[in-house]
Amino acid sequence: MLSRAPIPQRPLLDGFWPSARSVGLWPGIKAFGGLTVLDRRDPLSEAVAQSGSLEVRFARSAAEVRQAQRLRYQVFYRDGGAIADLATLMVRRDVDAFDAICDHLMVIDHDARGTDGLSAPAVVGTYRLLRQEVARVHGGFYTAIEYDIDPLISGRPELRFLELGRSCVLGPYRNKRTLELLWRGIGAYTAQHQPDVMIGCASFEGTDPDRLALPLSFLHHFARGPEGWGASARADRYVEMDRLPKDSINEGQALRALPPLIKGYLRLGAYIGDGAVIDHQFGTTDVLIILPVAQIKSRYLSHFSATREAA
Repeated sequence: MLSRAPIPQRPLLDGFWPSARSVGLWPGIKAFGGLTVLDRRDPLSEAVAQSGSLEVRFARSAAEVRQAQRLRYQVFYRDGGAIADLATLMVRRDVDAFDAICDHLMVIDHDARGTDGLSAPAVVGTYRLLRQEVARVHGGFYTAIEYDIDPLISGRPELRFLELGRSCVLGPYRNKRTLELLWRGIGAYTAQHQPDVMIGCASFEGTDPDRLALPLSFLHHFARGPEGWGASARADRYVEMDRLPKDSINEGQALRALPPLIKGYLRLGAYIGDGAVIDHQFGTTDVLIILPVAQIKSRYLSHFSATREAA
């Protein structure tokens, strides 16, 4: 059996502090317990959709939020390239302060046990959702740590924004069925709360933008939004995406180089922000997704249908 190289350890709460500076220390402490600082969790706690042994719904309790955090640890740290600080290693969960102000969408497999080998049923997919009215009261969006989204939001005061983040699916479940269930959960949430725009960061694996020159340049040249629908990476984190001239890009090759999540957002009608951001903690290169709900192409609206059964 091949042994894994030891994971370099970071200071005790190194990865946690950026979120705590935004949201606050007390929500951060609550987040470690899977607790919320909101008056109540989202009411969408019944199954939104089902497919065989899988169902999608929102977390009902702190214990279920901790299961989602445990899954994120499995996918990001144990299976992926994220570097854990000591607190993350001790709790074996991916936690940040935003967990205490977000609603947590989960795909659950009733025929499997959780990543700890004990919890049943297993959480095999998750998304974290943060509404603008909640973010406004509790320190803002996570996306603002990487991107200057204030002009985008303040320039459209009549629109309501919803942040999507911390998306992950356990390896054996990375298929169309699981992804469709997650989108049906998001669809039910948007029907309940009526946001106008979805935003969030999506990631490429790796931190060398030169190795990602083709897909980054493709997004820069072909997926930028119209005037007024952009936002730029923060100046101290800005990484140029325009690495290849437009006429040298093979669009087919570039599309094949895109991660499935980013490709899926583009199919729905999303725009890409200006500049990438290197996230050294998670070992990724991030881009900004901006998806006006009205832009979602009609042929994909069925993915958001909140029916009880998924194909």
